[in-house]
Amino acid sequence: MAVALAVGTVTYTGSATSAYADVQVVKDAKKAADGKEYWVQNHLVSKDVAASRSGDGKRKKWLLVWAGDENIADTLVKDIKNLPGSLGGGLNKIKNALPGPDFLAVIDATQGSPTYGKVVNTATVGPLVENEPHHMQYVWHKGDTIYAGALFAAATYAFDVSALPQLKLKGVSLPTQTLGGSVPDAYWVLKDGTAYGTYMGGPVVPGPHTYANGSTVVGNGFAGSPGEVVRFDQNAQVLSESPAATPQGDNKKLCDNLPQLDKPTCANPHGIQAREDLNTLVTSDYAEPRNIILDPVKQPSPYLRRPTVRTWDISDRNKPKLKAVSYLPDGPRADPADPLHAESRAVMETTVTNLPGHKGAFAQTMQGGAVFYTPDITAKEPHWIQVFDDGAANKAIHPNNDSNGGGSNGGWIQTSPDDKYLYRAITGRSKGALGPDDPGTTGGVYILDIQKLLAAGDKVENINGRIDTKEKSQQGGGGDLPTVVGAAPINPGTPGGGPHWGAYDNFVLGSDGYYRETDKPQHLAVSNYFVARSGLDGDHKVNLLNLGEDGKIAVDQNFRDEFTGQVGINFNRKTWPHGSFGNAKPHSELFVVADADLK
Repeated sequence: MAVALAVGTVTYTGSATSAYADVQVVKDAKKAADGKEYWVQNHLVSKDVAASRSGDGKRKKWLLVWAGDENIADTLVKDIKNLPGSLGGGLNKIKNALPGPDFLAVIDATQGSPTYGKVVNTATVGPLVENEPHHMQYVWHKGDTIYAGALFAAATYAFDVSALPQLKLKGVSLPTQTLGGSVPDAYWVLKDGTAYGTYMGGPVVPGPHTYANGSTVVGNGFAGSPGEVVRFDQNAQVLSESPAATPQGDNKKLCDNLPQLDKPTCANPHGIQAREDLNTLVTSDYAEPRNIILDPVKQPSPYLRRPTVRTWDISDRNKPKLKAVSYLPDGPRADPADPLHAESRAVMETTVTNLPGHKGAFAQTMQGGAVFYTPDITAKEPHWIQVFDDGAANKAIHPNNDSNGGGSNGGWIQTSPDDKYLYRAITGRSKGALGPDDPGTTGGVYILDIQKLLAAGDKVENINGRIDTKEKSQQGGGGDLPTVVGAAPINPGTPGGGPHWGAYDNFVLGSDGYYRETDKPQHLAVSNYFVARSGLDGDHKVNLLNLGEDGKIAVDQNFRDEFTGQVGINFNRKTWPHGSFGNAKPHSELFVVADADLK
């Protein structure tokens, strides 16, 4: 094995596994704030990289997937409850006990390429392992740093992807640099290359925490409440931390904490998107995060999942100022006996509109199974209304589904760049979620036409149509409200096994052979995994879907696993370019093009 040294990198070529016989390993390391070395180590499959560079001569588009090694901590208690026992009992469901690295998988996403769908590189990170890779930013533009969060380590990585399929490490933020929050979730990159990130969990140490701006909050500890918004430079160094909590606290009835706080709070920001031209940031509160994985002791209160959206003034980019906390309304499905599945519950994501003249934003609820809209995020108190129920899309996704949107487990939601469509991924309702006889539903992707809604202007009272009856929940609210124009099932026949996350492909190949950005995406990618111990483990596949200008959508039958030949890239495999580490958990993805191939 030959070793070649360079500043910050180590390169060698050798045999990794029988499945990947010739792998070039390139390591790029940086010192972090603790004085220790952190790295990204590329494992480039030589024959596939060579084929991707020659083949049909086309420049390449890549799909990056942020994934975690499956490990023993992912084993559900129900799978081992019979221990000690026979090998035919729960023991055979125990996950891999050996520690493995988390990684960014680099997949050829160039349709027609001889290596289409192949994993040509796994860029592993270290020395931290088994830290539940979660989200990156929502869309990538040329020159952007890739920001990627590790839930359990409370770390944020910054990657340089300018020379794909190889990556470099620009820096890493450690928990000691974000003492005001924990459990990083999602990122929004600004035009200057910096980024905002949501840290959903509370200050690292329980008790009072004082921020640089002089404000003090009392938190209940790591992965608790209240969370914060962090601004990072392009190397993941912290520029500012801003508390998401209000000084007076939030609604005591609707915002539980465990342990309880003197000032109850729903401030657990998850989704995050911004309109820089409007100097406004929007974050959505999802849940007190440590209570999502308290298996077998499931969360003791539905009010640990949040009904709130926060809007911020970012006129001073380094000092986001919380403007408003909005409580989403319950709808006609709300049942006092089952508050967990009321429409307002668990506001996982928000997405802004994009075009000048539009000032609205959408929010969606995971357990609530509903989509909400405000026409003006700049208002002192934004007015949010429900505009769609996942139940109205269930039949379009799969004919055997019922029309109940409660518990749909929706995750990703995103406006199209031209503001015509709303993209939505739902995992589907798990079997038994609404009672012992509940068959659950198949998850998938659906597309809403939002043109009439946005054309109604920036006043709620000017919007025609309402979701005010159970019938309208199942069939749509009419008038200006969104309508389904496309839908596709993912992992049909497995209730609650559909996609949690997704990304749109914002690149097209020009006649000159170079890629350019487009406001009319032709593809989407989705991943079927949430958090293992939540019970929403999915099948660990990544699918690509073809998207028409009319919003019609279909799973790409040519995006197939290189080992099984089945549709979708399967992250449950024995070997990877970085070794025989077994199954992995793909959480989020992005379409990216190397700088040299993009104009």
